[in-house]
Amino acid sequence: MRVVVQRVSGASVSVDGGQVSRIGPGYLLLVGVGDADRNDEVERMAEKVFNLRVFRDEAGKTNRSLSDVEGEILVVSQFTLYGDVRKGRRPSFVHAAEPQIADARVEAFARALEARGARVGRGAFGAEMQVELTNDGPFTLILDAAEL
Repeated sequence: MRVVVQRVSGASVSVDGGQVSRIGPGYLLLVGVGDADRNDEVERMAEKVFNLRVFRDEAGKTNRSLSDVEGEILVVSQFTLYGDVRKGRRPSFVHAAEPQIADARVEAFARALEARGARVGRGAFGAEMQVELTNDGPFTLILDAAEL
């Protein structure tokens, strides 16, 4: 599982011109599931993301967690995080999980974040989405479960 964490002051997802979800300050999470990922990675990744200390404290240091700032999360599936561009010019997605598996894992990840107390919005799995965000900082991290 790979997650791109973007600290945002706000983000939204629309499909076919209609807004699906919107959040205020918090995280936009782009979530990719690989074909070699395991079920136990969901909880580990949720724990890591939820407890990251990347929000500014009174001194301006990145010392506060999502719960400290009462932030929200927008989870958007992103199979292209498993795109392989080592050969040629067109990405290969052979290492992305099958859609049914990816959908279930992305939803399990969103629920694991909710179980920790986060308010979680979701994109529309498999849809052509328009994602709008205001990146705060900008502050962006890339997490790979294989490296945690």
